[in-house]
Amino acid sequence: MRASDRAYETLLEEIQAGDLGPGTVLAEVEQAARLGVSRTPLREAIGRLAADGLVAQASPRVTVVTDIDRDDIRELFEVRRALEETAARLAAERGDRSLFTQLAAEFADVHLDREATRDAYAGLIARFDQTVDDAVRNDYLTSALRTVRTHLVRVRRLSRENQTRLRASVDEHRLIATAIAAGEPELAAHATHVHLHNALTNILASLPEGHS
Repeated sequence: MRASDRAYETLLEEIQAGDLGPGTVLAEVEQAARLGVSRTPLREAIGRLAADGLVAQASPRVTVVTDIDRDDIRELFEVRRALEETAARLAAERGDRSLFTQLAAEFADVHLDREATRDAYAGLIARFDQTVDDAVRNDYLTSALRTVRTHLVRVRRLSRENQTRLRASVDEHRLIATAIAAGEPELAAHATHVHLHNALTNILASLPEGHS
């Protein structure tokens, strides 16, 4: 892996995990030394993060981690809704139905009573997303979705875990997978719309007090 890629991946994970919180200054000399890279690959990594919208120039020589507030989250979900509903339609038209039948069965078998099971559920969602991406066969759409998902990691970290919402999310994913497996584009898009509406409502309601 190139030094710039390694620096990018490390900084991305730290921003998404909250280890580098909003407003954190990414000083070139300090970060290059910490990550064990020279300043040139570090600048490349920071440039990629800036393109992702995760860092910004506070002044010509100062780069900081960006904040994400309620308005940002709403705007993110506007884009997410457009992309994911379109992806669900295309997956229902183009995808391998047997793969989504299997995913629907796996969602139906999810139980969230243990931490390990919740981790497995997160992995199942990742596989579902990848299967949808593969089915749509549209690099522009999947590239845009990857950018949105980069920010969603930060958004999910801000919201408190809600067992009732998690259980509802399992059912919503099962319905989306079932609609795609049945080759029903509009039903798949509608099920996705409902899922995203409920997800956004829960995230906004669960943000810590005082979070703008």
